[in-house]
Amino acid sequence: MGEIFLAQDILLGGVPIAIKLISHGVTDSKQHQEFADEARICATLSQRSIHIVKVTDYGVSDTGEAFYVMEYLEGKTLGDLIPLPVDRFIKITRQICLGLQCAHEGINIDGRNYPLVHRDIKPENILVTSDLILGELVKILDFGVAKLLNLSSAISKNNSNHSNNSFQGTLPYCSPEQLEGGEIDRRSDIYSLGVVMYEMLTGKKPWQPETDYFGAWYKSHRFEMPRPILSANPNLEIPQILQDLIMACLLKNPCDRPQNIAEVIKVIESIKTQHLEARFTAFKSIVIPPTTDSVSNSSLSLSVEKACWGLTWSKDKPIQEIVFPQLVTTGNETVAALSLMMSKQEIQKRGLIVRHNQFIFIGKPYPMLLWVTLLYSRVHVVSPKENRVVSPRENSNKKWLPCYLDMQNQHHLDIVRSLSENDIYPLIFFSLQPPHTCINVLESRIDSRQQQKLKFWLQQINLLPTASSLRMDLSKKLLHEHYQKMRSHKTACL
Repeated sequence: MGEIFLAQDILLGGVPIAIKLISHGVTDSKQHQEFADEARICATLSQRSIHIVKVTDYGVSDTGEAFYVMEYLEGKTLGDLIPLPVDRFIKITRQICLGLQCAHEGINIDGRNYPLVHRDIKPENILVTSDLILGELVKILDFGVAKLLNLSSAISKNNSNHSNNSFQGTLPYCSPEQLEGGEIDRRSDIYSLGVVMYEMLTGKKPWQPETDYFGAWYKSHRFEMPRPILSANPNLEIPQILQDLIMACLLKNPCDRPQNIAEVIKVIESIKTQHLEARFTAFKSIVIPPTTDSVSNSSLSLSVEKACWGLTWSKDKPIQEIVFPQLVTTGNETVAALSLMMSKQEIQKRGLIVRHNQFIFIGKPYPMLLWVTLLYSRVHVVSPKENRVVSPRENSNKKWLPCYLDMQNQHHLDIVRSLSENDIYPLIFFSLQPPHTCINVLESRIDSRQQQKLKFWLQQINLLPTASSLRMDLSKKLLHEHYQKMRSHKTACL
């Protein structure tokens, strides 16, 4: 019904905005009223929920074309991101539900509340943007075919046609009752949400009709059972309660589905709690895994290892106990590495050590990544006073190696890209005493889940606007606070 343009708000200093202009071919007065209703609905709902696109103005151009003004959002549609891992699925789904819940609670017209049904919930109408607090912020778009319930029983001053039950929506995501043009309510949106959740996890739709015509989709939605989730993606590992929730949303009879979004949110919250507890339990079990790794059985390629041993301490770095990231290049490959300087005695004590790493990213006010490597000695120490062996847990011989990476710096981006592609990086030890040569090379492994995070963050960088370097110190301060909390938590675990 409209075209969307990028524009600038001159009164506010040229900040970017989005303007939706009604299409030239739309001349019907009812469609013009629907366009105005869409603006009013979004403007009202966005005041109550951050998960609905914000509308700030409405008007008519000099040529008589209606338009409304929206916030400009940088991000990707949900359709560009699926399939999703379970933890990201939970975060995004919860936000979608909160936005839908706000819509279903309705808007006030002339002192009376009217619940709303979106009628076109699909991945293309859900935008995912970067956010400093939430990490990812979800926005529901396009209320152009939304329906205000119970409006037909009231006196409508604007003669809106929202009481019309004819089919409107997108075929793969429509409920059976919506396709039939019957009475619909918020449970129709819950059905559409079920299709979206199924697709978010599997990358596929619950049905595979023979054609994309109305009849084929109607047959699927009305008569065919959706494929089991694990048959669509056998490699998925998701809790049974989540599978049951999605299948319940896809039931043919609205009375058999969750009756409101609050029921869906309750299940999502319980899954989130269980998932976090499971991840924390797994994390605690792998923080300090036993290891007997040494240089002789390193999994680094021989060419990389030789290149590391042949390095000299960088002339632009001070002679002191510091750590810095760099790229080590051989004829065949380039890998990220950590170079660190210690006394010979300190390096010699770290023959058999556990290496643990973690990455923390912040996109605003300035994009930065904190790369932390923890060295933890497994050497048992004899306590002379108590005549006993001190266990590694009691041994405080830990070395924290934090590195702050500027994600607008190409060299640092190349380092992060290498870490996302290689599950091992070398630790290159240089002697604090002259001649400051390399006297040890060890390896540190990166968990595959962390590599997935690095790849995602690299994608997010392309979506973020260029930030002023003046904001770098603030981002570094925020990361440092995270780092201190992480140190306290890890120390307690160790």
